[in-house]
Amino acid sequence: MNHNIPNIINQDGEALYYPNAIAAEQISHYYNELFNKISWEQDRVMMFGKEIVTKRKVAFYSDPKISYTYSGKLKIGLPWSQELLVIKELIESITKVKYNACLLNLYHNGDESMGWHSDDEKEIISQSSIASLSIGAERKFSFKHKTSKKTISVLLENGSLLEMKGPIQQNWWHALPKSKKVIAPRINLTFRQMIIK
Repeated sequence: MNHNIPNIINQDGEALYYPNAIAAEQISHYYNELFNKISWEQDRVMMFGKEIVTKRKVAFYSDPKISYTYSGKLKIGLPWSQELLVIKELIESITKVKYNACLLNLYHNGDESMGWHSDDEKEIISQSSIASLSIGAERKFSFKHKTSKKTISVLLENGSLLEMKGPIQQNWWHALPKSKKVIAPRINLTFRQMIIK
């Protein structure tokens, strides 16, 4: 399947975009299940030495014995729900990769965003696949090359999958910019390959 999917960034890593990863008739079911049943909590991140509580909500699910530290905060994986396992198997069938963790984000509207960053924490297997599934509002997603500062953007459609792999995290930042036009929520599931401690 990957052979027909163009690499969005074309250099120093791979970003493969699958516009219809979830069948249209399944999207609203998954959205309602995730919105209502995931153990969402506001994210707490350290910025400039202060703890900031975000409007964006997050949850972290994984196989046993997996934890994840980002922005100075430790997350211990919750056990997979049945719904998440079904989605995980679907994503694995597309990417041909097995994942052992998923960080979920709930953005209530376009005021909630994510600044430039790389998913290069030490707990993530280096250069491994990160599969980012979008359900809900369409949002612009941007890449910026760390050396050339070249930027590339893609519109993440409802039910789409963006797979990032290879040296992309070492060479590119990515971000979810704010947008006044977006008034509906977006749920983002990022399936990862984490180091088991």
